[in-house]
Amino acid sequence: MDAEISEFLAHGNVHSKTEWHGFIFYSLTLHGHEIVLVKCGVGKVFAALISQHLIDTYHPSTLIFTGVAGGLNPQYEIGDVVLSHDCIQHDVDGLGLGFPRGNLLYTDWTAFSADPNLLEKAKSAPVKGHKIWVGRILTGDQFMTHSEIASHSYLHDEFHGDAVEMEGAALAQVCAVNQIPFIIIRTISDKANGEAMHDFQKFLPVIAQNSFTVVNHLLSIL
Repeated sequence: MDAEISEFLAHGNVHSKTEWHGFIFYSLTLHGHEIVLVKCGVGKVFAALISQHLIDTYHPSTLIFTGVAGGLNPQYEIGDVVLSHDCIQHDVDGLGLGFPRGNLLYTDWTAFSADPNLLEKAKSAPVKGHKIWVGRILTGDQFMTHSEIASHSYLHDEFHGDAVEMEGAALAQVCAVNQIPFIIIRTISDKANGEAMHDFQKFLPVIAQNSFTVVNHLLSIL
């Protein structure tokens, strides 16, 4: 989101700003690392599109994705951070063809695991006032409200998901094809029990600060 982008720009040394089909790519330095920063937009297609463009154009060693997610795990509180142990596209459904739900048909891919080194280092980030969790993140092109989550029991029963969002596993698939390590970092903005923050705009600084804190910590020790 724009609030996340602004937080990074405020702390990094920005070298350039490039536009590609309406998407803005910032090149900056943070903790001696050359960073390319971009807001991909909502949904799996945008996430995959921008991920592949980043890889083809800038040849990154790592992709890091930040944003918000809905909490499925009852232990998660609003404002907590969840790091992806792995992620699955929950809306891929080949059951009628004999494939397990979530499996990318005619491949061996279902769950995409985050890079263990990135995951281990991110766990020690100094997030203030909230907990950091490691869990399974589920991705689909649906905005899941409380009623939708209640009617999609497989999110819990089959996938054992901890959080749900709309982009992460698409980026993970692109990274798997290109053999690029990744991690997904999400701040919990609402819970499966219907609880949500009362004012999302007021919550944006928490999201932006969480995103920057975890990524900044990662970069400082990589």
